[in-house]
Amino acid sequence: MSKALPPELQIFDRPLQVVILLYPGIEILDFAGPYEVFSVATRVALRDGLSIHAPFVVSTVAASRDLLTARYELRVQPDAQFDEEVHSDVLIVPGGVIDQPVNDPNTLAWVRRMAATTGLLTSVCSGALILAKAGLLEGQSVTTHWADIQELRDSYPDLDVRENVPYVDAGSLVTSAGISAGIDMSLHLVARLLGADAARLTARQMQYEWHDMPG
Repeated sequence: MSKALPPELQIFDRPLQVVILLYPGIEILDFAGPYEVFSVATRVALRDGLSIHAPFVVSTVAASRDLLTARYELRVQPDAQFDEEVHSDVLIVPGGVIDQPVNDPNTLAWVRRMAATTGLLTSVCSGALILAKAGLLEGQSVTTHWADIQELRDSYPDLDVRENVPYVDAGSLVTSAGISAGIDMSLHLVARLLGADAARLTARQMQYEWHDMPG
């Protein structure tokens, strides 16, 4: 059964701002997968008349606009930095090598500040550990990469940590399992926001086999 949308996103007459956190060591597909889904969904929605305006605008934010190095030495340049005014309707916190973000007070403070006003707070993979460190998951049902399940359970025993599911939809909080599961979660969010047809057409355009199966 589909979850109810947060009230602020039930009806939108403007593009929704999808903001993706970047940091050194970020897993490439953790951010690139959701970026692709929401971008393709916008193209499909305009092409097929599913929306009268671009439904999503995707951007990336990091501590600075300088080039940063993702995993496997991919160089990425963010669109904005923490001290700029950024509005978020959907905030995506990807995973990867998370030593830098979980130990950086500025990153955690920015995530908390954005989470306070975003309509949908989401994570991919070990990004759930960033949200947990920021104090944003207390008492929630969540998931993460299979290799991080035990750490999340041990470090945050108040959480209902679910495994063997691609994503967990807890309403205004949606967490996904490892790496490619961020694509599944993002298609699920497209289905919530634009409808199942939009999600299916987006997956077809991407030639991605997708089944909506939240945990």
